Amino acid sequence: MSDLHTLRVRIEGKVQGVWYRGWTVEQARARSLSGWVRNLFDGSVEALFSGPRPAVEDMVEACRQGPPAARVDRIEASPDDAPEHTGFFQRHSI
Repeated sequence: MSDLHTLRVRIEGKVQGVWYRGWTVEQARARSLSGWVRNLFDGSVEALFSGPRPAVEDMVEACRQGPPAARVDRIEASPDDAPEHTGFFQRHSI
């Protein structure tokens, strides 16, 4: 699918213990994206967003704010391969 866009995103700041992953699942599903989100042991959150470019870019922008209790200090995004599954889910922490 030529219009499929996939980004791996790392979000740093106060993003664990503030419902960031649950919020991300809701927001990604609302945009009909595929992928996943998980906590990393260093305190950051990592996500893979895949779908139409405008929806992926909109999701990354939404991640800059996050849920109300979050404080996002930095976001890194890089191209990645599309997930093998459809739908968006929360993965176990690593």
